[in-house]
Amino acid sequence: MLGAIVRYSILLALGTACAGPRTPSRTAVTVPPGATLDAAIDSLAAHGMLRHPTLFGVYARLRGLGSSLKSGEYELPSDATWNEVIVALEHGRGVEVRWTVPEGLMESEVAELARADLGIPRDAFLAATKDTSLRRELGLPAGAKDVEGYLFPTTYVLPAHPSARDVVHTMVREFVAHWEPEWQARLDSLQMTRHQLVTLASIVEAEVRYEPDHPFVSAVYHNRLRRRMKLEADPTVVYAYGRRLKRVWEKDLAVSSPYNTYRHQGLPPGPIGQPGRASLVAALYPSAVPFLYFVAQPDGKHIFSTTLAEHEAAIRTVKQLRTEARARRPQSR
Repeated sequence: MLGAIVRYSILLALGTACAGPRTPSRTAVTVPPGATLDAAIDSLAAHGMLRHPTLFGVYARLRGLGSSLKSGEYELPSDATWNEVIVALEHGRGVEVRWTVPEGLMESEVAELARADLGIPRDAFLAATKDTSLRRELGLPAGAKDVEGYLFPTTYVLPAHPSARDVVHTMVREFVAHWEPEWQARLDSLQMTRHQLVTLASIVEAEVRYEPDHPFVSAVYHNRLRRRMKLEADPTVVYAYGRRLKRVWEKDLAVSSPYNTYRHQGLPPGPIGQPGRASLVAALYPSAVPFLYFVAQPDGKHIFSTTLAEHEAAIRTVKQLRTEARARRPQSR
């Protein structure tokens, strides 16, 4: 009896010892559904979380972990003690999910992604984007109805089953964290507000498929704004419809909406999607070129032009390229 008590005391002491090397980093460990305790221990050991997996197994069973093991993806401190590891695996604490939001999504599409990936009701997510405290924090104009444009696109590590409010707040805080102090001075020189800049960046984001084109597309829109020309940006027409169009036809350009930049001069009332950092930088620092027009080639790269005659010639070139591309496609039988 005394020997058993001694052995348990030793294991208890080990339980408060460091499970791995002392480091402030965190380690991702996955425990699949239906995994046994031994399988979980193997995964912990493989990720360097356990120096003595056999002893840990004995201690974990004494603590009753075998029957209460929770599956999931865990982000655990690399210096977690055995006690901390067991508590996490037993109660599901530290279970986190990775959620990637690509650039250019409209707010409604981010809401749908949150529903599909995180189980957050779409309506709850959209309601959270209308939080007045967030709009005040961002300094949005009175007419802004939500935080469209400020749900920063990146990969997030979130707790399992997050609330809509927590996710939206996290995304907005990520935008604020990426906004650099010197950008405010740049806004002053551009004579633009941050909301106007984010709106322009969201249009650039929607237009660009070939990364090096960012500052040139931005330059076209800056030049058009300076000349008081209509932006005539197809993505604003798409946003006016509130859904993705396979193609913007001439008949679509007549849609009645303040976001339709074919009908209204200047920037639309707000962003049309979530711009990434590259588009924000491009909107802040456009290339010093005189371009006023561009047209996309089949490969996503743009042809830029200064005059309308050059632009019309570029359109003819693109049409020819598309015709040749269609001719090269294998014919279905």
